[in-house]
Amino acid sequence: MSIKNVIIIGAGGNLGPSILDAFLTSSSFNVTVLSREESTKTFPDNVKVVRANFDSFDSLKSAFQGQDAIVSLVASEALAAQIKLIDAAIAAGVKRYIPSEFGSNTADPRTLEAVPLFKGKIDIQEYLKSKESEISRTTIVTGPFFDWGLKVGFLGINAQTKTAALIDQGTTPFSTSNLRQIGLATVKVLEQAEETKNQYVYVSSFETSQKELLEKAEKITGEKYKVEHLDSTELRAEGLNKIKAGDFSGFVPLIQAAVSGKAGLGDHRPCGLWNERLGLQKEDFDGSIKAGLSGKLYGQ
Repeated sequence: MSIKNVIIIGAGGNLGPSILDAFLTSSSFNVTVLSREESTKTFPDNVKVVRANFDSFDSLKSAFQGQDAIVSLVASEALAAQIKLIDAAIAAGVKRYIPSEFGSNTADPRTLEAVPLFKGKIDIQEYLKSKESEISRTTIVTGPFFDWGLKVGFLGINAQTKTAALIDQGTTPFSTSNLRQIGLATVKVLEQAEETKNQYVYVSSFETSQKELLEKAEKITGEKYKVEHLDSTELRAEGLNKIKAGDFSGFVPLIQAAVSGKAGLGDHRPCGLWNERLGLQKEDFDGSIKAGLSGKLYGQ
């Protein structure tokens, strides 16, 4: 299967710029960004941008004409809209669709039980499977975003306040990826289109734990962090209660409990990592931590 033309949907946001940069600097693909008609988001001058009405099938089909692959980075609240994107892609003759995943392992039934809001992602996977004769797919599973997670405190280590929130003592290992690595992995998935066809592709920059990150952070900064201990069961209950009350920020503690809690749903090594098969290079663990703690992304 030959992939030449790639269109990226949702190239803004947390992950989008790193995905776009990887395609522009580390691939030979012809890259286009698809943006909503009403969007005021700007992109580098060398990026071809196509604007479409996301509520119009014909507008999306027109935008997808001549494209071989779609990389979807739509936000969580817009996951269901991917059905229209997929249908338009099929009508336009697109060969490969990479759905908006790039995180937890939704192939594991325990993940849906831990984070019920992932049902939207699983529904898209099922829909893509039902269209397998018309369009192929690749699902990229990366674990939490490492440098970004340290930058904003998502991994429980807060460099600004010098505090750490350890879940179940912080000893559970989990897989995690820098944004730059996720971008490169996406490129390589399409470069090896036949091998990655209809596959879950697991990649990671590192396997670590909250406790290890805390020890590294204290060593790097030379400062002692104040530690709070959290129970994953209580954290999950907190998240579910927030969502029940209509506060979807409860999504965050649910994921944190699933990744770093005793259930161990964040360690993707048993699934078989694709790093070597894709030709991904090893990254600098300490350098990545330093970047995240200083509010930067690795490689910037």
